[in-house]
Amino acid sequence: MDIKTNAKIRVRLESFNPELLISSCQKITDILSNTALSSIGMVTLPTSKRIYCVLRSPHVDKDSREHFEIRIHKRVLEIYYDPEVSIFDLLAEIDLAPGVFYRICLS
Repeated sequence: MDIKTNAKIRVRLESFNPELLISSCQKITDILSNTALSSIGMVTLPTSKRIYCVLRSPHVDKDSREHFEIRIHKRVLEIYYDPEVSIFDLLAEIDLAPGVFYRICLS
């Protein structure tokens, strides 16, 4: 009986632009589709919002305020693979678009 041990890599992607994030996930899955993988799973994490309240005028009208927000969209790619294949080297060399922050974690 042959027992296979699958290793797992998690790639966490964050961006302010959701279209850029989706295209980056698609690019990673396209590059990894040529290798011997067990499976690739994408998990959508909740979007975090930071809201800033700013006074419109610093001296008068303290009731007049503006609200600005920053939304951070997040995805996690879980990649199950055989340890003989060097997937980590492929992921380290991927050139993603500027504006996408990514972290690679081995599990």
